[in-house]
Amino acid sequence: MNRSRFSVTGPLITGLCFAWGIACPIVLGEGQPDWIFHHGKIVTVDDQFRIMEAMAVSGDRVVAVGRNEEILPLAGPNTQLVDLHGRMVLPGLIDSHVHPPTAAVYEFDHEVPPMESIADVLNYIRNRAAVLPKGEWIVVQQVFITRLKERRFPTRKELDEAAPEHPVMFRTGPDAALNSLALKLSGIDRDFRITDGQPGFIEKDPVTGEPTGILRSCTRLVKVKSFGKSPDEEQSREALRKLLRAYNEVGLTSIVDRSGNERTIARYKALLDRNQLTCRVFITYYVNAQDPLEKIEAAIDQAVAHPLHQYNPWIWVRGLKFFLDGGMLTGTAYMREPWGVSSIYGITDPNYRGILFVEPEKLYQIVKLALAKGLQPTAHAVGDGAVLALAEAYQRVNREFPVRELRPCISHANFMSPEAIALMAQCGIVADLQPAWIYHDGATLLAHFGAERLRYFQPYRTLAHQGVIVGGGSDHMQKIGRRRSINIYDPWLGMWTVLTRRPRGSDDPLHPEEIITREEAIKLYTINNAYLTFEEKVKGSLEPGKYADFIIIDRDILACPVDDLADTQVLETWVGGRKVFP
Repeated sequence: MNRSRFSVTGPLITGLCFAWGIACPIVLGEGQPDWIFHHGKIVTVDDQFRIMEAMAVSGDRVVAVGRNEEILPLAGPNTQLVDLHGRMVLPGLIDSHVHPPTAAVYEFDHEVPPMESIADVLNYIRNRAAVLPKGEWIVVQQVFITRLKERRFPTRKELDEAAPEHPVMFRTGPDAALNSLALKLSGIDRDFRITDGQPGFIEKDPVTGEPTGILRSCTRLVKVKSFGKSPDEEQSREALRKLLRAYNEVGLTSIVDRSGNERTIARYKALLDRNQLTCRVFITYYVNAQDPLEKIEAAIDQAVAHPLHQYNPWIWVRGLKFFLDGGMLTGTAYMREPWGVSSIYGITDPNYRGILFVEPEKLYQIVKLALAKGLQPTAHAVGDGAVLALAEAYQRVNREFPVRELRPCISHANFMSPEAIALMAQCGIVADLQPAWIYHDGATLLAHFGAERLRYFQPYRTLAHQGVIVGGGSDHMQKIGRRRSINIYDPWLGMWTVLTRRPRGSDDPLHPEEIITREEAIKLYTINNAYLTFEEKVKGSLEPGKYADFIIIDRDILACPVDDLADTQVLETWVGGRKVFP
């Protein structure tokens, strides 16, 4: 039997497997594999999307895939055989956008209940007021108004009634609703003006001129004091370890941390040194785009100088992240056309288009600096105006030197346009999207914008047709738990969403012409995300020479009823040939 047909090399040959900017040694040969998984459905996600019956693993690599009768004879006396009994195997799943260090410790002080209505929010605030000394801050984090039954911010009056003797901030990203005491302690009154040169504005009652309590993209102005207990570094590391194991439970073997800094990178490294890191981590280094360009360049140089900027299959500091606009969940995303007056978002100005944090010239300078120094830039860009502005900045750099191989990225990119998509295809711009937001927020967005303005909201079919590579992510921010987290990090819900495009509470798909196939849905969380992190040559599919990152699941997601796919259970998760779950 010619074993070389199943492996990258023949008898004991050392080779190099190249991804962009990295070289990974592979040593494969005639030695027996450590594991053979057989009589299953091995979804390779290779170029032909082949389904195989068996797979052999040696060390941390896949060494062969094929039919049972081809792979089983490779076994030696020490090879461990695993009969899959027809179960499906997939490449390990990848989430293109998470925030694990903060999400892991969100409930360190106390458990936070789910909040699905204004009544839930106010009840939580009352309960906190009952146990906290008067004058202590009560902060509600990331309970998005698009997901509340009433689809609005709690009012200043409601917050006052719930906790009149405690300053209260209902915060969603850079936006917030404050009660009267929080406004007073922050010095925000009818005469307050923003003078720090940074973005944002204070909503004011058009009749009285008094602040309504809603702050747009300027929660930095709130003089909130620490609230609740904070973990020490060891507790933070342990919480992060537990969260990564929770990711393994839903099939995640790699993640992209979109807000890395020196402290959190060191936390991942400590887990790696202790052999406790169970997800591969691509780090996107965060910078504040409001800083002077010189300070941003210094941060870029710091990221490039970091020892983990050199390729490491477990932790790679390779990206740069900043914020370009606000959010669709809060009503501050920068749109090409006005948002429109809205009771949902508390918008009273008919000409309001959201907020763009970085003017075009500085935006161009930031991304050029990052690209010229070998980092992959991305920006939080939600509205179609922000997405187009970022794509145009990349295009401008592309006129000076080619950027396709550098894979400049857009994070979120929810509202797109034909013009932006054309630029993405032209320049090789990639994007990390959050499919489950169609499910969570689609009904509210439809109520506000109408169907026409949502035509290019997460347009997966159009993107695929244009050859634009996008990956699936969650933007997980808080809590641990498959369906209790915010945002939900369950990739199976994400896959179901792109196959149905049905918002929560609706039987009608949102622009069904943008539905993609099951194969394409799987690629969003495997090979596409590997491409986003320059690692498609070493992971994202089950092929000889690639890392043995894979999962065994309880159903055939290519054939089961589509609504069953969302509840897929992961039976086992393997990273680098080692079982990490259960």
